[in-house]
Amino acid sequence: MTTVRVFLLDDHAVVRAGLRAVLEADPGLEVVGEAGTVAAAVEGITRTRPDVAVLDGRLPDGSGIDVCRRVHLLSPGTRTLVLTSYDDDEALLAAALAGASGYLLKEIGTTDLVGSVRAVHAGASLLDPAVVEAVRRRVEDPLAADPRLAGLTPQERRVLKLLSEGWTNRRIGAELHLAEKTVKNYVSNVLAKLQLSSRTQAALFTTAHGRG
Repeated sequence: MTTVRVFLLDDHAVVRAGLRAVLEADPGLEVVGEAGTVAAAVEGITRTRPDVAVLDGRLPDGSGIDVCRRVHLLSPGTRTLVLTSYDDDEALLAAALAGASGYLLKEIGTTDLVGSVRAVHAGASLLDPAVVEAVRRRVEDPLAADPRLAGLTPQERRVLKLLSEGWTNRRIGAELHLAEKTVKNYVSNVLAKLQLSSRTQAALFTTAHGRG
């Protein structure tokens, strides 16, 4: 059986020791190096050329995603797994764009971690393209992440955008070619669907979701 050579990056020595113990309990895995900072990881991975690098998501001097980007230039044969405590849409998307083969939470079981390292070494990607695309849409359109917006029609979304910018019903009507009374009905429907009681709350809602 071919031995899979693994490099570990985590800023906590105890975590690194735990990961090493879990991985080396499998006779087919060998930890060939470890580091606690981005700089040390880049140097270590470039020197040891591991098959798989398991990278902590957040570090004092950067992130595992920073390392991931550089590794794919300096050691193109190394596959990368980002292992983090944070379930973060933007980080997951950044990991995918940086070329990571997987984005795993540290609560993963030991058997699953070993299996993930083996799968990545074999050429598999643990990043579901459909999940990455859904995350991309949420990051680019923060409003899409709120379930209350699922019931809004495209026209109601347009009304929400304009009323949150302080537009009067008359001005919205002129912009969207609607009667003022029709706009009033749209506004009432939007507020009801979003469980809001005023135009001010609608403005705060869109601001909180990145559209202010």
